[in-house]
Amino acid sequence: MIKRVVNILVLIPVAIVLIVLSVANRQPVTLALNPFRPEDSVLSVTAPFFVYLFLAVIFGLVLGALITWFTQGKYRKRARIEAHEAVKWHGEAEKHRTRAEAIASQAVLPASAK
Repeated sequence: MIKRVVNILVLIPVAIVLIVLSVANRQPVTLALNPFRPEDSVLSVTAPFFVYLFLAVIFGLVLGALITWFTQGKYRKRARIEAHEAVKWHGEAEKHRTRAEAIASQAVLPASAK
């Protein structure tokens, strides 16, 4: 519940700021990818400025998510290894439990036969 409230308190102001920036920056802007000949239309893109703002935000989110995912890889690997070991030890404990029950049942049989 607290996480939802915090998300609302953060996301609503960010959304309002992005909407205001989008409305205020509707004029077309040319992004020239050729620094030596900016007038070259082959390597230039014309779009409203808010498109570039949204693309920069999306690029930052994707880049941050990828960096986080790669840096946490060692923890995911460790969790996989420990989960595999837990399954292995659980199977080992189950094997010993059944063996102990078999030994206990064999020990009880001769005593009841007397």
